[in-house]
Amino acid sequence: MTVRIGVIGTGMIGQDHIRRLSRVLSGARVVAVTDTDRARAQECAGRVGARVCENGADVVGDAEVDAVLVTSWGPTHAEYVLASIAAGKNVFCEKPLAESSQACLQILDAEAAAGRRLVQVGYMRRYDTGYRALKAVVDSGSIGAPLLMHCAHRNPSVPGHFRPESAVTDSAVHEIDLVRWMFGEEVVAVRVLRPRANANGGGLQDPLLIILEMQSGAIVDVEVSVNIRYGYDIRGEVVGENGTAALGENSPVVVRREGGLTSPVPVDWRERFSLAYDRELQEWLDRVATGRDPEGPGSWDGYAAAAVSEAALEALRLGDRVVVKLR
Repeated sequence: MTVRIGVIGTGMIGQDHIRRLSRVLSGARVVAVTDTDRARAQECAGRVGARVCENGADVVGDAEVDAVLVTSWGPTHAEYVLASIAAGKNVFCEKPLAESSQACLQILDAEAAAGRRLVQVGYMRRYDTGYRALKAVVDSGSIGAPLLMHCAHRNPSVPGHFRPESAVTDSAVHEIDLVRWMFGEEVVAVRVLRPRANANGGGLQDPLLIILEMQSGAIVDVEVSVNIRYGYDIRGEVVGENGTAALGENSPVVVRREGGLTSPVPVDWRERFSLAYDRELQEWLDRVATGRDPEGPGSWDGYAAAAVSEAALEALRLGDRVVVKLR
């Protein structure tokens, strides 16, 4: 079965997913798109032979659309996810699931009332080859119980509209979801430390060091540096009782020349996680095509990530430890 997809939002990630669904993956056809920028929507639709709908509600309600992909502006996500649930359609929503944990709870309740899982949230790191291999080591028990995890999330720069809280809600939120999945447990408390500010930060508090306390007592530290200049660099190392396991280097090649040694660093998230994006959408499509509920991160994961992010922002504001409250 070919899954007919309606895409809400044709910005950078929306266009990348349309390309992916049309040229890279199997079992999908983009049949409808919409965007507040109608000219951009028409351009994207023309590339894949899709029609342009007036708005997101029209995409969800289109009888020719089997499943919905939400890649619009974050504050609109909850509206389109709830509409998809009401229509009984599978919906893949890029993060965030909603603007607040309370809005995420509305989605959870709507999905529970529907009686089946219909929502998947786009936390693509769970599909990355390196992270999956790291989790396999942790799950095997070969390094003993995990005690610590060190994470780094480094961007060369961020756009001018990047807000102070975005370092948590747009960047560190990936690590927040990742460690919940890596250890199979919830985050129970958060602290945020403010190191000396980067002169490249343009007034942002950058970097941040976020400390996550897990249910088991394991501690995770997340360095978020969003103006580090040299490239997009994602790191992770788990310290266990009997050893450690870490992500490998990003580049498959190391060059030695002219008295130096170099290894290329990805320029942005699309280069670093391209294959993870491919895998997450292909696995989602395969399940939708056969009528199975999605297995990837769902509404609860979107809610938990939002709740931890809110606690982290409160910890940043107060300069103190904040307990994470989950329903």
